Amino acid sequence: MVASQPEKIIRVGLRDRAYDIHIGEALLERAGDLLTPHLNRPRVAIVADANAAEAHRSRFERGLAASGVHHDWIILSGGERTKSFAGLEQIVGSLLDLKVERNDLVVAFGGGVIGDAVGFAAGILRRGVRFAQIPTTLLAQVDSSVGGKTGINVAQGKNLVGLFHQPAIVIADIGTLSSLPDREVRAGLAEVVKYAAIDDAPMFDWLEGHAEALLSGDVRARAEAVARCCAKKAAIVAEDEFEAGRRALLNLGHTFGHALEAAAGYDGALLHGEAVAAGMAMAFDYSVSRGFCALEEANRLKALLRRLGLPDGYAATPGIKRTGPDAATAEMLFSAMLQDKKVVTGKLTLILARAVGGAFIDQTAARDELIRFLKACGAA
Repeated sequence: MVASQPEKIIRVGLRDRAYDIHIGEALLERAGDLLTPHLNRPRVAIVADANAAEAHRSRFERGLAASGVHHDWIILSGGERTKSFAGLEQIVGSLLDLKVERNDLVVAFGGGVIGDAVGFAAGILRRGVRFAQIPTTLLAQVDSSVGGKTGINVAQGKNLVGLFHQPAIVIADIGTLSSLPDREVRAGLAEVVKYAAIDDAPMFDWLEGHAEALLSGDVRARAEAVARCCAKKAAIVAEDEFEAGRRALLNLGHTFGHALEAAAGYDGALLHGEAVAAGMAMAFDYSVSRGFCALEEANRLKALLRRLGLPDGYAATPGIKRTGPDAATAEMLFSAMLQDKKVVTGKLTLILARAVGGAFIDQTAARDELIRFLKACGAA
């Protein structure tokens, strides 16, 4: 029997809005104890996706009951369609029906979709209600639950409506990952690769040596991956909370990836992590085409993505229509990229790479050059 790993606590240093990220096993059984310091009264409203509630509700409820914390559940279907105005209205209306007060705590319990949508709802409810993140997917634990980015998708693109609203606490119970489908685990690992590819070549070496362990459910390896990513994100968020500078590097793969998600239609055929993986590969390939990066570096990244069962570029991306009247075109993808939140005076801001562990911010991409690149990738 493998001994459980000690809990790790990472501080996000944001002065009066600082908070802790708790990473470990059996944290749901301690949820009441962890949440109580943030409660003005012993009650929480929990907004969860159905899968997380089905898999972990009893553990969470036992943890709350042990500390005398009362709770109400709002259970949603989950999926990217939850991140919509209709989904937001449902969350806000349900919280108001529960008479959630401004000093109460709302808990986001589930994956990144729930965390983004619930955080946004909490941020606008009664002009701002505090919330806690209890991420139950790998992608949410390593990335989206930390940093305060919240929002929803609209027809024009992903995450274009939202606000920065920092959680009061993040509780990442590694045990919740054991219930995830393999595909969800792989999608989460895309964000882990992203952190290494940005500026941590030794972490990339570590991932190459632990790829199979992460896929197979090795608790020690998964806890290490979550802790490494959270520590890196905590440091960047403390330095650049509102993405005025270095935090933009965390979008490696996302400008291309969000365009792929728009082309796929947010219907579940393409997971966010899969889009990020394909987008990273495209960012590296584009860096090679611009002469910024050696081909060997791009091939190394794509080899790791393939080992993790992730798409290594446009051609391998699921959910994209490549033929017929509804086929994704280079013009369509470029238009989706122009909706990126980092566009300034009409200029794209791309996160490109000089090497694995050597990402940088670039604002020199030309439209015609990108269109040619997207066509070379396989877009119509």
